[in-house]
Amino acid sequence: MSSRRACAVLVVLAAGVLALTGCGGSTSPSGRSGHADTAAVETAQRPLPAPRPRALRASRVGRLPAPVQLPAVAATRTRIYAFGGLDQADASVADVVLVHGRHARVVGQLPRAQHDGAAAALGNSVYFFGGGDAGTTSPAILRYGHGRAVAAGTLPVGLSDVAAATIGGTAYVVGGYTGRVPVRAILAFHPGGRVSVAAEMPEPLRYAAVAAVGGRLLIAGGTSGGVATDAVLRFDPATGGVKRIATLPAPITHAAGAALDGAFYVIGGRSDSLTGQSAAIYSVNPVSGRVRHAGYLPVALSDAAAASLRSRIVLLGGRDRSGRVHDDIWSLTPR
Repeated sequence: MSSRRACAVLVVLAAGVLALTGCGGSTSPSGRSGHADTAAVETAQRPLPAPRPRALRASRVGRLPAPVQLPAVAATRTRIYAFGGLDQADASVADVVLVHGRHARVVGQLPRAQHDGAAAALGNSVYFFGGGDAGTTSPAILRYGHGRAVAAGTLPVGLSDVAAATIGGTAYVVGGYTGRVPVRAILAFHPGGRVSVAAEMPEPLRYAAVAAVGGRLLIAGGTSGGVATDAVLRFDPATGGVKRIATLPAPITHAAGAALDGAFYVIGGRSDSLTGQSAAIYSVNPVSGRVRHAGYLPVALSDAAAASLRSRIVLLGGRDRSGRVHDDIWSLTPR
Protein backbone atom coordinates (compact mmCIF):
# COMPACT_ATOMS: atom_id res chain seq x y z
CA MET A 1 0.00 0.00 0.00
CA SER A 2 1.38 3.43 -0.91
CA SER A 3 2.09 5.97 1.84
CA ARG A 4 -0.49 8.23 0.27
CA ARG A 5 -3.17 5.57 0.62
CA ALA A 6 -1.94 4.72 4.11
CA CYS A 7 -2.51 8.34 5.08
CA ALA A 8 -6.03 8.41 3.70
CA VAL A 9 -8.92 8.87 6.08
CA LEU A 10 -10.06 5.60 7.62
CA VAL A 11 -13.79 5.22 8.15
CA VAL A 12 -14.98 2.90 10.88
CA LEU A 13 -18.65 2.06 11.28
CA ALA A 14 -19.40 0.09 14.42
CA ALA A 15 -22.71 0.03 16.26
CA GLY A 16 -23.77 3.15 14.43
CA VAL A 17 -20.72 5.17 15.52
CA LEU A 18 -18.83 7.09 12.86
CA ALA A 19 -15.16 7.49 13.73
CA LEU A 20 -12.33 9.00 11.72
CA THR A 21 -8.59 8.64 11.96
CA GLY A 22 -5.92 9.91 9.63
CA CYS A 23 -2.35 11.09 9.13
CA GLY A 24 -1.11 14.61 9.44
CA GLY A 25 -2.60 15.08 12.91
CA SER A 26 -5.08 12.87 14.71
CA THR A 27 -8.74 13.77 14.85
CA SER A 28 -10.18 13.82 18.35
CA PRO A 29 -13.89 13.78 19.23
CA SER A 30 -13.63 17.52 19.76
CA GLY A 31 -13.02 17.93 16.04
CA ARG A 32 -9.49 19.39 16.38
CA SER A 33 -6.94 18.03 13.93
CA GLY A 34 -3.62 19.61 14.81
CA HIS A 35 -5.16 23.08 14.68
CA ALA A 36 -8.30 24.82 15.85
CA ASP A 37 -10.80 26.89 13.94
CA THR A 38 -10.19 30.06 15.92
CA ALA A 39 -13.29 31.88 14.70
CA ALA A 40 -15.56 28.98 15.59
CA VAL A 41 -13.99 28.54 19.04
CA GLU A 42 -14.17 32.24 19.85
CA THR A 43 -17.82 32.32 18.80
CA ALA A 44 -18.64 29.26 20.88
CA GLN A 45 -16.95 30.67 24.00
CA ARG A 46 -19.19 33.72 24.09
CA PRO A 47 -22.04 33.57 26.61
CA LEU A 48 -25.33 32.52 25.12
CA PRO A 49 -27.50 35.58 24.38
CA ALA A 50 -30.57 36.16 26.50
CA PRO A 51 -33.30 34.44 24.49
CA ARG A 52 -36.63 36.04 23.75
CA PRO A 53 -38.84 33.03 23.06
CA ARG A 54 -42.16 34.26 21.74
CA ALA A 55 -45.23 32.77 20.18
CA LEU A 56 -45.12 32.66 16.39
CA ARG A 57 -47.87 33.40 13.91
CA ALA A 58 -47.84 31.54 10.58
CA SER A 59 -49.01 33.15 7.35
CA ARG A 60 -48.77 31.85 3.81
CA VAL A 61 -46.72 34.26 1.70
CA GLY A 62 -46.10 32.36 -1.52
CA ARG A 63 -45.78 29.04 -3.29
CA LEU A 64 -42.86 26.93 -4.44
CA PRO A 65 -42.55 25.92 -8.10
CA ALA A 66 -43.70 22.41 -7.12
CA PRO A 67 -44.74 20.51 -3.97
CA VAL A 68 -41.73 19.15 -2.07
CA GLN A 69 -40.88 17.33 1.14
CA LEU A 70 -37.48 16.81 2.78
CA PRO A 71 -35.59 19.53 0.89
CA ALA A 72 -32.33 20.88 2.30
CA VAL A 73 -32.35 24.63 2.91
CA ALA A 74 -29.81 27.33 3.72
CA ALA A 75 -30.23 31.07 4.10
CA THR A 76 -27.90 33.87 3.05
CA ARG A 77 -28.56 37.42 4.23
CA THR A 78 -31.55 37.97 1.99
CA ARG A 79 -32.34 34.70 0.23
CA ILE A 80 -33.07 31.05 0.86
CA TYR A 81 -31.92 28.17 -1.29
CA ALA A 82 -33.72 24.80 -1.26
CA PHE A 83 -31.99 21.71 -2.65
CA GLY A 84 -33.62 18.51 -3.85
CA GLY A 85 -36.25 16.66 -1.82
CA LEU A 86 -39.09 14.28 -2.66
CA ASP A 87 -42.12 15.05 -4.82
CA GLN A 88 -45.71 13.84 -4.39
CA ALA A 89 -44.77 10.44 -5.86
CA ASP A 90 -41.89 10.06 -3.36
CA ALA A 91 -39.39 10.44 -6.21
CA SER A 92 -36.20 12.42 -5.63
CA VAL A 93 -35.82 15.76 -7.38
CA ALA A 94 -32.71 17.67 -8.45
CA ASP A 95 -34.12 21.22 -8.40
CA VAL A 96 -32.31 24.09 -6.73
CA VAL A 97 -34.97 26.65 -5.80
CA LEU A 98 -34.32 30.26 -4.89
CA VAL A 99 -36.81 31.81 -2.45
CA HIS A 100 -36.69 35.61 -2.35
CA GLY A 101 -39.53 37.30 -0.50
CA ARG A 102 -42.81 35.95 -1.81
CA HIS A 103 -41.29 34.58 -4.98
CA ALA A 104 -39.64 31.22 -5.68
CA ARG A 105 -38.13 29.85 -8.86
CA VAL A 106 -35.88 27.03 -10.03
CA VAL A 107 -32.39 28.44 -10.60
CA GLY A 108 -30.31 25.31 -11.08
CA GLN A 109 -29.97 21.56 -10.76
CA LEU A 110 -28.00 19.21 -8.56
CA PRO A 111 -25.80 16.75 -10.48
CA ARG A 112 -28.28 14.05 -9.50
CA ALA A 113 -31.68 13.93 -7.80
CA GLN A 114 -31.33 13.73 -4.01
CA HIS A 115 -33.50 13.90 -0.91
CA ASP A 116 -32.69 14.05 2.81
CA GLY A 117 -29.48 15.99 2.32
CA ALA A 118 -28.46 19.04 4.35
CA ALA A 119 -27.43 22.57 3.43
CA ALA A 120 -25.53 25.37 5.11
CA ALA A 121 -24.28 28.83 4.17
CA LEU A 122 -20.62 29.67 4.75
CA GLY A 123 -19.62 33.21 3.87
CA ASN A 124 -21.01 34.00 0.46
CA SER A 125 -21.34 30.35 -0.55
CA VAL A 126 -24.03 27.73 0.02
CA TYR A 127 -23.08 24.07 0.46
CA PHE A 128 -25.08 20.86 0.06
CA PHE A 129 -24.12 17.73 1.99
CA GLY A 130 -24.91 14.10 1.21
CA GLY A 131 -28.43 13.02 0.31
CA GLY A 132 -30.04 9.79 -0.80
CA ASP A 133 -31.87 8.28 -3.73
CA ALA A 134 -33.20 4.80 -4.53
CA GLY A 135 -31.48 3.13 -1.60
CA THR A 136 -28.09 4.81 -2.15
CA THR A 137 -26.45 7.60 -0.16
CA SER A 138 -24.05 10.25 -1.39
CA PRO A 139 -20.77 11.35 0.25
CA ALA A 140 -20.57 14.48 -1.90
CA ILE A 141 -20.18 18.01 -0.61
CA LEU A 142 -21.26 20.49 -3.28
CA ARG A 143 -20.85 24.25 -3.44
CA TYR A 144 -23.64 26.02 -5.29
CA GLY A 145 -23.23 29.27 -7.16
CA HIS A 146 -24.06 30.94 -10.45
CA GLY A 147 -26.56 28.28 -11.43
CA ARG A 148 -24.44 25.21 -10.90
CA ALA A 149 -23.18 22.92 -8.16
CA VAL A 150 -19.49 21.97 -8.08
CA ALA A 151 -17.60 19.48 -5.94
CA ALA A 152 -16.22 21.02 -2.75
CA GLY A 153 -15.28 18.00 -0.65
CA THR A 154 -16.33 14.56 0.48
CA LEU A 155 -18.00 13.20 3.59
CA PRO A 156 -16.24 10.16 5.09
CA VAL A 157 -19.21 8.02 4.04
CA GLY A 158 -22.44 8.54 2.10
CA LEU A 159 -25.11 10.02 4.36
CA SER A 160 -28.78 10.84 4.07
CA ASP A 161 -31.30 11.90 6.75
CA VAL A 162 -28.88 14.59 7.94
CA ALA A 163 -29.21 18.16 9.18
CA ALA A 164 -26.67 20.98 9.19
CA ALA A 165 -26.02 24.41 10.66
CA THR A 166 -23.20 26.97 10.59
CA ILE A 167 -21.20 28.34 13.51
CA GLY A 168 -18.44 30.79 12.65
CA GLY A 169 -16.59 29.46 9.62
CA THR A 170 -17.63 25.84 10.14
CA ALA A 171 -20.63 23.84 8.97
CA TYR A 172 -21.70 21.03 11.29
CA VAL A 173 -23.47 17.99 9.81
CA VAL A 174 -25.55 16.09 12.37
CA GLY A 175 -26.20 12.35 12.44
CA GLY A 176 -27.66 10.62 9.41
CA TYR A 177 -27.93 7.22 7.80
CA THR A 178 -25.36 5.38 5.68
CA GLY A 179 -27.90 3.22 3.88
CA ARG A 180 -27.22 0.43 6.38
CA VAL A 181 -26.84 2.00 9.83
CA PRO A 182 -27.58 5.35 11.49
CA VAL A 183 -24.66 7.33 12.90
CA ARG A 184 -24.21 9.48 15.96
CA ALA A 185 -21.35 11.70 14.79
CA ILE A 186 -21.43 15.47 14.43
CA LEU A 187 -19.09 16.25 11.54
CA ALA A 188 -17.25 19.54 11.04
CA PHE A 189 -16.57 20.93 7.55
CA HIS A 190 -14.26 23.83 6.78
CA PRO A 191 -14.16 25.01 3.15
CA GLY A 192 -10.88 23.91 1.64
CA GLY A 193 -10.25 21.44 4.46
CA ARG A 194 -11.14 17.89 5.27
CA VAL A 195 -14.11 16.71 7.30
CA SER A 196 -13.49 15.82 10.94
CA VAL A 197 -15.54 14.42 13.80
CA ALA A 198 -16.50 17.27 16.12
CA ALA A 199 -18.42 15.19 18.65
CA GLU A 200 -20.53 12.09 19.18
CA MET A 201 -24.13 12.18 20.33
CA PRO A 202 -25.36 9.77 23.01
CA GLU A 203 -27.23 7.71 20.40
CA PRO A 204 -27.36 7.45 16.60
CA LEU A 205 -29.82 10.00 15.24
CA ARG A 206 -31.68 10.68 11.98
CA TYR A 207 -34.23 13.34 10.95
CA ALA A 208 -33.41 15.71 13.83
CA ALA A 209 -34.38 19.39 13.99
CA VAL A 210 -31.17 21.43 14.16
CA ALA A 211 -30.16 25.10 14.38
CA ALA A 212 -27.24 27.20 15.63
CA VAL A 213 -28.02 29.50 18.56
CA GLY A 214 -25.40 31.75 20.15
CA GLY A 215 -22.42 29.69 19.02
CA ARG A 216 -23.91 26.34 20.07
CA LEU A 217 -25.80 23.72 18.12
CA LEU A 218 -29.29 22.75 19.30
CA ILE A 219 -30.56 19.32 18.25
CA ALA A 220 -34.15 18.27 18.95
CA GLY A 221 -36.06 15.06 18.41
CA GLY A 222 -35.28 12.80 15.49
CA THR A 223 -35.32 9.04 15.09
CA SER A 224 -33.03 7.11 17.43
CA GLY A 225 -32.90 3.33 17.36
CA GLY A 226 -35.92 3.21 15.07
CA VAL A 227 -38.20 5.32 17.30
CA ALA A 228 -38.81 9.05 17.74
CA THR A 229 -37.05 10.75 20.64
CA ASP A 230 -38.05 13.65 22.90
CA ALA A 231 -34.50 14.74 23.73
CA VAL A 232 -33.06 18.20 23.13
CA LEU A 233 -29.25 18.23 22.95
CA ARG A 234 -26.79 21.11 23.02
CA PHE A 235 -23.37 20.83 21.37
CA ASP A 236 -20.60 23.29 22.25
CA PRO A 237 -17.80 23.43 19.63
CA ALA A 238 -15.41 24.99 22.18
CA THR A 239 -15.38 21.86 24.32
CA GLY A 240 -16.71 19.19 21.97
CA GLY A 241 -19.31 18.38 24.62
CA VAL A 242 -22.86 17.23 23.90
CA LYS A 243 -25.38 17.64 26.72
CA ARG A 244 -29.07 16.90 27.04
CA ILE A 245 -30.72 20.14 28.17
CA ALA A 246 -34.45 19.57 27.69
CA THR A 247 -37.28 17.17 27.00
CA LEU A 248 -39.98 17.87 24.42
CA PRO A 249 -43.64 17.37 25.41
CA ALA A 250 -43.71 14.27 23.19
CA PRO A 251 -41.29 12.32 21.01
CA ILE A 252 -41.05 13.93 17.57
CA THR A 253 -39.15 13.24 14.36
CA HIS A 254 -39.04 14.78 10.88
CA ALA A 255 -39.52 18.25 12.44
CA ALA A 256 -37.95 21.49 11.19
CA GLY A 257 -35.62 23.55 13.35
CA ALA A 258 -34.68 27.25 13.28
CA ALA A 259 -33.31 29.97 15.55
CA LEU A 260 -34.92 33.37 16.14
CA ASP A 261 -34.14 36.06 18.73
CA GLY A 262 -31.81 33.75 20.62
CA ALA A 263 -34.37 30.94 20.98
CA PHE A 264 -34.57 27.59 19.22
CA TYR A 265 -37.85 26.58 17.57
CA VAL A 266 -39.00 23.04 16.76
CA ILE A 267 -41.69 23.18 14.08
CA GLY A 268 -44.16 20.46 13.15
CA GLY A 269 -42.83 16.93 12.70
CA ARG A 270 -44.52 13.64 13.42
CA SER A 271 -44.58 10.61 15.67
CA ASP A 272 -43.33 7.21 14.50
CA SER A 273 -46.52 6.92 12.47
CA LEU A 274 -46.48 8.16 8.87
CA THR A 275 -49.81 9.84 9.64
CA GLY A 276 -48.80 11.24 13.03
CA GLN A 277 -48.06 14.78 11.85
CA SER A 278 -48.10 17.66 14.35
CA ALA A 279 -48.99 21.33 13.91
CA ALA A 280 -47.31 22.37 17.16
CA ILE A 281 -44.44 24.84 17.40
CA TYR A 282 -42.21 24.72 20.49
CA SER A 283 -39.56 27.17 21.65
CA VAL A 284 -36.54 25.99 23.60
CA ASN A 285 -34.49 28.27 25.83
CA PRO A 286 -30.88 27.31 24.97
CA VAL A 287 -29.65 28.43 28.40
CA SER A 288 -32.20 26.96 30.81
CA GLY A 289 -33.63 24.27 28.55
CA ARG A 290 -37.17 25.41 29.25
CA VAL A 291 -39.62 24.29 26.55
CA ARG A 292 -42.70 26.38 25.82
CA HIS A 293 -45.59 26.03 23.42
CA ALA A 294 -45.11 28.74 20.77
CA GLY A 295 -48.09 28.33 18.47
CA TYR A 296 -49.52 26.15 15.75
CA LEU A 297 -49.11 25.77 12.01
CA PRO A 298 -52.38 26.10 10.07
CA VAL A 299 -51.89 22.48 8.98
CA ALA A 300 -50.04 19.61 10.65
CA LEU A 301 -46.82 19.04 8.71
CA SER A 302 -43.76 16.86 8.82
CA ASP A 303 -40.76 16.89 6.47
CA ALA A 304 -40.88 20.66 5.93
CA ALA A 305 -37.69 22.73 5.96
CA ALA A 306 -37.04 25.94 7.87
CA ALA A 307 -34.53 28.77 7.71
CA SER A 308 -34.16 32.02 9.66
CA LEU A 309 -34.20 35.20 7.63
CA ARG A 310 -33.84 38.49 9.49
CA SER A 311 -36.80 38.75 11.90
CA ARG A 312 -38.74 35.69 10.78
CA ILE A 313 -38.58 31.99 10.07
CA VAL A 314 -39.46 30.76 6.60
CA LEU A 315 -40.98 27.27 6.31
CA LEU A 316 -41.06 25.43 2.99
CA GLY A 317 -43.13 22.48 1.75
CA GLY A 318 -43.83 19.43 3.90
CA ARG A 319 -46.20 16.48 4.11
CA ASP A 320 -49.59 16.36 5.86
CA ARG A 321 -51.53 13.51 7.51
CA SER A 322 -53.25 12.53 4.27
CA GLY A 323 -49.91 12.09 2.53
CA ARG A 324 -50.30 15.23 0.45
CA VAL A 325 -47.06 17.09 -0.25
CA HIS A 326 -47.32 20.89 -0.06
CA ASP A 327 -45.87 23.76 -2.09
CA ASP A 328 -46.52 26.49 0.50
CA ILE A 329 -44.06 29.12 1.68
CA TRP A 330 -44.94 30.08 5.27
CA SER A 331 -43.63 33.07 7.18
CA LEU A 332 -43.46 32.57 10.97
CA THR A 333 -43.25 35.89 12.79
CA PRO A 334 -43.43 36.79 16.50
CA ARG A 335 -46.88 37.75 17.72
